[in-house]
Amino acid sequence: MTGLTPAHYLPIGMLFASNVFMTMAWYGHLAVKSKPLWIIVFVSWGIAFFEYWLAVPANRIGHGVYSAAELKTMQEVITFAVFIGFSVFVLKEAITWQHLLGFALIIAGAAVVFRA
Repeated sequence: MTGLTPAHYLPIGMLFASNVFMTMAWYGHLAVKSKPLWIIVFVSWGIAFFEYWLAVPANRIGHGVYSAAELKTMQEVITFAVFIGFSVFVLKEAITWQHLLGFALIIAGAAVVFRA
């Protein structure tokens, strides 16, 4: 592909990494039910700090080549993909056909946003 710059692909990688942190912050505690909630909240807050250090620069860099709507759409698709992996491998939850259909609809919505 010609014309691709780091501003095209760097935000995608950074958003992917930020979503790994975000998913751990929001859902990682579900695998650790033995800790008090106040500890979980502080640990989650600490993890989210690093998520912001990736997401905010990713959006700043990406906004040079993508619209805000395109960046948000990328983040939602990435979030769902990361969450599916997290659900299966960390929480040991099955993915159903409804999950896959929902993901397909999100991808279809993303295609519409990027075609506009």
